[in-house]
Amino acid sequence: MARALALATVCLLAAGLSSTAGQGLFGAPLSAENARAARLRPGSPTAVVQPFYEHVGLELDPAQRSQFVDPAKSVLDKSDALRKSGQGECLDPNIALDNAAYDRAEIDNSLKTVEAVKGDEAKVIVAFVVAGNPHRLEWKFKKVEGDWKISDLLSVTGEWALSQYQCE
Repeated sequence: MARALALATVCLLAAGLSSTAGQGLFGAPLSAENARAARLRPGSPTAVVQPFYEHVGLELDPAQRSQFVDPAKSVLDKSDALRKSGQGECLDPNIALDNAAYDRAEIDNSLKTVEAVKGDEAKVIVAFVVAGNPHRLEWKFKKVEGDWKISDLLSVTGEWALSQYQCE
């Protein structure tokens, strides 16, 4: 099932990251106008993801932990504890960049997003190119008390998930 979803995501992204096609991941497509409004709406899943591509390593900042829920929050909290103990690092500081080198101009010029919402769950697919290499990530969200919170981050290209890290 996970491979099928990953393949469907790659096919979707290869098809040009159509916002209406992205909505098709969870059901009936929205119009392009509605999809654009969702991306720009403060508090939308896409708006929550955007700062992580403007400030490298933001996901590792404990001050940002309120943006996350389990299982992602637990992994990040364990990573913080490991770092504070002096036993090393668990997560790459460029995790939101699929562990690629940070090049703001390159990311800004190639970054594309697709948001899909179904009830209290959402996904934002992010695609960008760094040093000629394409990267695709999937941010998973849950609605908690009216706010979208990040529950997991998966790399389609790197085949990893934040929730799978064992930071102990």
